Amino acid sequence: MSHLRVVVATPLKDEDLHIIESREPRLELIKDDSLLPPMRWAADYEGDPSFHRTPEQEQRFHELIDSADVLYGIPDVKPKELARAIRSNPRLRWVQIMAAGGGSQVKAAGLTQEELNRVIFTTGSGVHAGPLSEFALFGLFAGAKNLPKLLSQKKSKEWSGRWPMEQVSELTILVLGLGHLGREIARKAAALGATVIGVDRGTDSVPFVDKVFDSSHILEAASHANAIVNTLPGTAATNGLVNADVFAALRPGTILASIGRGTVIDEPALIDALRSGQIGFAALDVFAVEPLAQSSPLWDMPNVIVSPHTAANSPHEERLIAELFADNATRFLDGKPLKNVVNTVEFY
Repeated sequence: MSHLRVVVATPLKDEDLHIIESREPRLELIKDDSLLPPMRWAADYEGDPSFHRTPEQEQRFHELIDSADVLYGIPDVKPKELARAIRSNPRLRWVQIMAAGGGSQVKAAGLTQEELNRVIFTTGSGVHAGPLSEFALFGLFAGAKNLPKLLSQKKSKEWSGRWPMEQVSELTILVLGLGHLGREIARKAAALGATVIGVDRGTDSVPFVDKVFDSSHILEAASHANAIVNTLPGTAATNGLVNADVFAALRPGTILASIGRGTVIDEPALIDALRSGQIGFAALDVFAVEPLAQSSPLWDMPNVIVSPHTAANSPHEERLIAELFADNATRFLDGKPLKNVVNTVEFY
């Protein structure tokens, strides 16, 4: 193809649009800000929920989407709108999804096999590795230094006796999933002196990881760990993977950080493990159902940090996705494989 018509279907700053245009001049980028909701914060692709299009604006929005070779973003970040766009536009060939775990959005669209074969879906995977890996390290440090105890004593103005704190450099950290994010966590944790082991789909060696276990050997891997970081996507294979058996295999008082998908962790089993002390501390950015229900015991547990799925948010995210998209656009136009293509069998 000599050029691509790209319709911007999600909020995009002009400076980031110009980055894409400057890096790949063969793109025809179409953006109408009057049809897109204003952002409330950085990387707010859903935009202000009070925004509504008039019937005329909605028709214009659909007309633009239906004229695209490529969509930059899922329209209104709604799977049903993704399905509508694909079924109304036979020329559509590629959709860039902002989320790292965009496979779940593709799955929720309920597309046919022909539609899945016709359209390529790519995600923002890798863009979020920096901030998410820092949240994981924050969780490891908070657990090692017993942040809940420090906060409790501060609140009660208690000057206790001294106690030995754990050292992150002495942890054996089990990283679940060794993609972009898992590898970045491994790199940073190893730089602090920690021992890093991993669970992945295969057992190929990974930089900064001492040993890689196949996912079928997760219990053996867990038996070596006193810290665990979940970076796994939400798929049928990972649903509830971290269950009561895995928690039982860990060393008592293990620190947990979860930044992958909340469905990976069996939350009732996690709550039991937190109550028993098998999990000593948990820093959770993702949950099986979001928002986390007000009735969840996790809210009231002193050894849990609840983060509202915000650990990936960064003021640099939009620019990084724009740069990723521009690189992939060049690859697309030159007939080369794209980065971060969604697996439309397991949807990750």
